[in-house]
Amino acid sequence: MSYCANLRGEILRKIQLGTFNYGEYFPESKRARLFGHGINKVLISTLLDEYVALAEKTIEHSSLRGYMSAVTVHWKPAFGNTAVQDLTPADIRNYLASLSLTLKSVRNILTPLRAVLDQAVNDDLITRNPLDRVVVAKLVSKENANSDYQVDPFDEIERNAIIAAAKGPARNLIQFAFFSGVRSSELLALEWGDVDWLHGVIRVQRALVYGKEKKRTKTAAGMRDIMLLPAALAALQDQKQYTYLAGKRIFCHPITQDPLLDDEEIRRQIWIGALRKAGVRYRNPYQTRHTYASMLLSAGENLLWVASQMGHVDTEMLIKTYGKWIPDRNAKAGYKPVADWSLDSMKIAQHSHNGTKG
Repeated sequence: MSYCANLRGEILRKIQLGTFNYGEYFPESKRARLFGHGINKVLISTLLDEYVALAEKTIEHSSLRGYMSAVTVHWKPAFGNTAVQDLTPADIRNYLASLSLTLKSVRNILTPLRAVLDQAVNDDLITRNPLDRVVVAKLVSKENANSDYQVDPFDEIERNAIIAAAKGPARNLIQFAFFSGVRSSELLALEWGDVDWLHGVIRVQRALVYGKEKKRTKTAAGMRDIMLLPAALAALQDQKQYTYLAGKRIFCHPITQDPLLDDEEIRRQIWIGALRKAGVRYRNPYQTRHTYASMLLSAGENLLWVASQMGHVDTEMLIKTYGKWIPDRNAKAGYKPVADWSLDSMKIAQHSHNGTKG
């Protein structure tokens, strides 16, 4: 009894002095975690390393590259030397508020951090994920929040100026993108064997993301046959001289004529220079797809046909995204385009050199 009395007195004295460590006296008690004792401090950098090691085995290459970038660029420099038990919602809020990123980008970079904090909760390192008390939308400026996926198509003058500013393989890629509406990842993966010259269509059935080929497109409806407008077909005809005999991929690096590996390579090697030379306000290459959709809809093409060309399962996304370009009249063109999409009508100059006809 005297031992218990002495121990009680010792504990009470330490409590009064503010030096009491619960885990020191009751190391096996679950209550030790509630008092922040009895738990080894674990650095966030350690948890991030464990996350990356597991992610390399379980996450697709395209997503992994972005998450690893977030870990390297953001979370290790910001919180790598912080113990996970010491990270607060305020720490995260202050860091996010210092960034000039879009809402989508912020949510993307948070993915690995959220994953390691959730795991820390599961491992009883912390009792609650501090991210649960961070409202991300309130930390992003209104300008940045509204810039995600902004539809900002080029008009006819801009489009033709961009095409004219590019030469050779670069011009063919840009012209085809404007008049086919394919996604950048789909454009990169197109092969000559996908072209049906007899019927004037091309099959979209794969995508190339960060140099890795995916045997599927972004959505199930994304696997489709696209009717080639004359300007798109002309771009393919001219591209034959560069890659038809050299390999299976249609589009290539404008200088080395090697296959392009990702959409960033399109942007750096082809797109930026063409827009500068054309004197056109910069928008990302994905706007070629938006330009294609708005062009068809403004001309009164059938909504279902346009949706199938774009790889949408129905017209809902089309109407939601491009509603302002849909005329009031109800075009009933079926699968056959209503408007005149000839090269002359589109004011696209003929190539000076035509490739071997297919």
